[in-house]
Amino acid sequence: MILHKGEILFRQGDTGPLYHLHKGLLKIVRIQEDGNAYLVNLIVPGETIPHHSLISPGPCFGTAIALTTCEIEVIPSTAWYHALSEQPAKYRDIALLLQNKVRMMQERMDQMTETSPAERLRRLQGWLEGYLAPEKMTDMLTQSEIGQLIGLRRETVNRLLRAGTSEVQEPDL
Repeated sequence: MILHKGEILFRQGDTGPLYHLHKGLLKIVRIQEDGNAYLVNLIVPGETIPHHSLISPGPCFGTAIALTTCEIEVIPSTAWYHALSEQPAKYRDIALLLQNKVRMMQERMDQMTETSPAERLRRLQGWLEGYLAPEKMTDMLTQSEIGQLIGLRRETVNRLLRAGTSEVQEPDL
């Protein structure tokens, strides 16, 4: 299945199939009780989602929205869970997938706590470059979403982006 930028793969609270992202980038947005949306995760190629439904079914934690054109394999949940019951070794594959996602999130948390705001933004830009090029991060994510990913207020992200190359990117040597 092909999903184009801005299209929704599933909504918060939905139940249904699982999805394997072959190409592209998705964002997971959680809608709070007050109606505000909060970016909680980015999904990169190779991931199968929703993560929390890999072992047992449950409603989707957030809404998945394409940041770029995505190539997605739809995996019927009945087939997925049947395969798990028939092939217990698949649990190891799921554990490794989740381990990789936890490590990715740990790296993001380290970046948020161990670096300056400008360095956080530079690292996020560098990481996303591999998935978004030739598009820019700011073409895909709002300043608020960027701030949510790296633990900064939108105003700080705005200031850093306006400061341009001198404050955000590595200096030329």
